[in-house]
Amino acid sequence: MQTFGKVGFYTLGCKLNFSESSTLARRFREEGYEVTEGWKDVDICVINSCSVTEHADKKCRNIVRRIHRENPRALIVVTGCYAQLKPAEIAAIEGVDLVLSNNDKSELFDKVVALDGVRKGAFTSCATENLTRYFPAYSSGDRTRSFLKVQDGCDYKCAYCTIHYARGASRNIPIAELVPLAEKIAEGGQREIVLTGVNIGDFGKTTGESFADLIGELDKVGGIDRYRISSIEPNLLTDEVIEFCSKSEKFQPHFHIPIQSGSDKILGLMRRRYTTARFADRIERLKALMPDVFIGIDVIVGFPGETDDDFNDTYEFLKRMEPAYLHIFPFSERAGTPAVTFPNKVKDSVKTERAAKLDALCKELHLGFYRRFVGAEADVLFEGRARNGYMYGYTGNYIKVRTKYNAALINEICRVKLLELDANNCEMLAEIAD
Repeated sequence: MQTFGKVGFYTLGCKLNFSESSTLARRFREEGYEVTEGWKDVDICVINSCSVTEHADKKCRNIVRRIHRENPRALIVVTGCYAQLKPAEIAAIEGVDLVLSNNDKSELFDKVVALDGVRKGAFTSCATENLTRYFPAYSSGDRTRSFLKVQDGCDYKCAYCTIHYARGASRNIPIAELVPLAEKIAEGGQREIVLTGVNIGDFGKTTGESFADLIGELDKVGGIDRYRISSIEPNLLTDEVIEFCSKSEKFQPHFHIPIQSGSDKILGLMRRRYTTARFADRIERLKALMPDVFIGIDVIVGFPGETDDDFNDTYEFLKRMEPAYLHIFPFSERAGTPAVTFPNKVKDSVKTERAAKLDALCKELHLGFYRRFVGAEADVLFEGRARNGYMYGYTGNYIKVRTKYNAALINEICRVKLLELDANNCEMLAEIAD
């Protein structure tokens, strides 16, 4: 049997993909392979794809062609959401040797080895209703932070989204199996865990547990000093979860909450499960219990039927909510979703204009949040990356901080004084507090 010495990984999309790629990479390392990022001088290249937008699909196709052009001897394997939705399309690209559905992702190593160096252009497919497997995963490449997968799939069928089709129904493994994964992360020396999944607030659907139960047990894991919740739907952000996080020394005041639109009319068309009033109530509750909380919000512009008035409602609503950051996405039509058939499409030029307006608001809100903390003290977990004599880290409420490089501070939580705001890079200059 032919063996390969070097495997390269290229991950597109979300932190969930990142956690899964890292877990796949560990299997190759355990079997004696050298693992790297990218595709230079590798024998095998694994691409973990995303399909949240048409741009993501196009980026994957372009990367495949570039890899094959620059390293034609490499076996190319594609998995992930684009591979789940359009396996034949990817397999038809010159240079692709294997395409694996999300259901088969956990078998990637065995299937690659079984190729035995033979180029096949093969693919596996799996209907959405058969996406039932759960692939436990966590990342281990970063010295300070790990992304722990706690849930997969989504039962929501929002009108614009393909994730339900790409990931299947909401599912998870029991808390009793997740806690040991967090303990493994702690044993590896990483001090912060980011909980990730497709719809993590829906945790417990398959085990009769709840997200509140999960965070309560993870809070007890020794060696982990910080947890962050990657993203949670506003209708699943319960009082119990908010109150627990506000009292916990480990769960940080940092929340990522998608709203997608500040117009109730558009939220209805999107088939979202809340109103702007419910969203506002959740923001108010967070700020009441955690006044320094960092809140990031996802918003889509240019959804079919979004008028100027609807967009203005969104703009004014977000301005009132005063989040710390906005993640802005021009609407991208996805084949097979209900939104494809919706009338009153919004022109691309209008989407661009609206996105730019929200981007300007984001910059204003982000800088305003940082300015509140100039002169304050905060705890920062410092990372190993150095640039121009500085090292970087984040406060509990996700303010990016830089201070003079000191190798002894890597992966340490240090008390600092926030001295000065660098508005160009949106980061805070700090010094170690006495």
